[in-house]
Amino acid sequence: MAGMDEFLGRLNPDMCVVTAASGGERAGCLVGFASQCSIRPVRFVVWLSEANHTFRVARSAQVLAVHLLARDQHALAELFGGRTGDQEDKLAHVRWREGHGGAVVLQDAPAWFVGRIVTRVGGGDHIGFVLDPVEWGDRDVCDGPLLRLEDAHTISPGHPVD
Repeated sequence: MAGMDEFLGRLNPDMCVVTAASGGERAGCLVGFASQCSIRPVRFVVWLSEANHTFRVARSAQVLAVHLLARDQHALAELFGGRTGDQEDKLAHVRWREGHGGAVVLQDAPAWFVGRIVTRVGGGDHIGFVLDPVEWGDRDVCDGPLLRLEDAHTISPGHPVD
């Protein structure tokens, strides 16, 4: 596995916050495993840890919202990546609004979309949620670099990895 660790260590993906709402519960987490996975039709997949509170809410959700963060939004990344929704309501600390299908849209994200969950795919200790984008937006005021894995490496996970 040392060779694979070296390969993975070279990657520096964009980080995003994924939010979910279902059954009166709302949740969100910082995600580093996410990517466009189809061109036509456009599809995007986000991978959520099965240990995560957001995963448990997302299991019964119809839509998820995916938010990009600017590099200078480290505090927002710390909130969604370094704390667990099992112990606090992270959304009480941010500005958000309801989007398509009851999705939780963070108002300070530079860009976001809401996606209808098309399918779920197993992948080890994470489950992939394949999304069909149905609503999106961005803020014109933010045109700087996005938050990437190298910017978030100091955040200790709210649910530590074994």
